[in-house]
Amino acid sequence: MASDDDKVFDAFRGMVHTKNIPVKPQTRFNRLIAAVKGSTKAAAERLGISRRQVQRYRSGEAKIENAKKETQERLEKEVLKDHQPRVRAEALKRMQDKGLTVEARASFGFSSAAGSTDDPRLRLLTQEMPDHLLPDMFDALRDGDRERLSELVAEGLGEAYFRQFDARAQGLEVEFTDIDYIDLYHSR
Repeated sequence: MASDDDKVFDAFRGMVHTKNIPVKPQTRFNRLIAAVKGSTKAAAERLGISRRQVQRYRSGEAKIENAKKETQERLEKEVLKDHQPRVRAEALKRMQDKGLTVEARASFGFSSAAGSTDDPRLRLLTQEMPDHLLPDMFDALRDGDRERLSELVAEGLGEAYFRQFDARAQGLEVEFTDIDYIDLYHSR
């Protein structure tokens, strides 16, 4: 079962990318090498491994499929950063022009600055995200930072729905958990 962070990440990725990154580790590795213009030093830095190990993967002396789990996860994140940059830029512009609405059924709870809390309960919300958060959301998507993307969505829902753009409940922090479903679409 997918985590809440994965559900948010997948919803954004589905709206931004027209195709997924390659599935095979060797193809991902080749994409990374192409992105760094063949520099084994740059690839090693991005993967957090030695330059010699990158050379082994490149020459076929070692197989990237047999790499440590952490290395493979890092490879996925690094390839995602460079994936479809023009498509991502167009999607960001479109979202900034047309707005972004999040519809989600999830548990929402909150705590206020005064320290009082409200236990999370299942709610269905449909809310337009604040435009100023969109670039940060795209950065989190590009970096593969699932947790940060979820935090930004919670922040946006808190600002727009619960605090009504600081018209009420200033300092209220929103918890966004137990996501049943999440959907994104253009607002305007």
